[in-house]
Amino acid sequence: MPERMAKPLRGLRLLTIGLNLPAPVAAQQARRLGARVRKIEPPSGDPVAQMAPAVYAELHQGVAVQRLHLGEAAGQRALQRELARADVLLSSFRPQALRKLGLDWRRLRAVHPQLWMVAIVGALAEPDAPGHDLTYQAGLGLLAADLPPSLWADMCGAQQAVLALHQVALARARGEAPRCLRVGLADALAQAAAPQRWGLTAAGGLLGGRHAGYQVYACRDGRVAVAALEPKFAQSLAACAGLAEPVRWLDPEPRERLAAWFAGQTVAQLRALALARDLPLEVCP
Repeated sequence: MPERMAKPLRGLRLLTIGLNLPAPVAAQQARRLGARVRKIEPPSGDPVAQMAPAVYAELHQGVAVQRLHLGEAAGQRALQRELARADVLLSSFRPQALRKLGLDWRRLRAVHPQLWMVAIVGALAEPDAPGHDLTYQAGLGLLAADLPPSLWADMCGAQQAVLALHQVALARARGEAPRCLRVGLADALAQAAAPQRWGLTAAGGLLGGRHAGYQVYACRDGRVAVAALEPKFAQSLAACAGLAEPVRWLDPEPRERLAAWFAGQTVAQLRALALARDLPLEVCP
């Protein structure tokens, strides 16, 4: 993210108790947008610090981290001091866990009337139900046979949390009373998964393998992704591959011919061709 960017969250004092990925991702983005970020971790630390130290270091750059035992009186006193200095609390615990820590919204509002809250939960409809990125993807029909290539629910949820922090900043500037904003990981993922629900990216859908110009093809020394959907790009691809116009892009025959043509090309040839013919084509790692 560029350093010389707008800072819409400048000066916002964000305290986070969120562990793992969604809350730290959101907090780091908020820091880059100008927020002052402090984090409270349990004595054992954030699990990501043990499992993926480099990831933890990236997500906590510029974040002041304090380890507290919130089950002890000293830890609770230190927590209350931090809450008194904060504008927003960012959490990613289930509501039942927050209640045990004395951090449910009703009690927070009574003790810290200046405080806003952005609460990341698994699903808005069932915030106390256990779940994880993998199960949210499975529930939305996004899993193939293998594990997913990214943590889509976590990352979508983090973006929704950043949007919620923008809401907080705007509302505070208007003098609105603090409130708790909830973000559901499954709900954020459902928005991103809408093309699947619409049938566009489902197996056999328009962008799920049916359109010959929107495919991943094997070539002589690798694989390439091509996205020739618009008429200009489709015509260019047809000319490169020697397909006679008009091409019925949704029929099997153009896919078969393109597969044969791509199989005879090298990555270098295809890169050069894409540059010369203005084709949306990228080599797959």
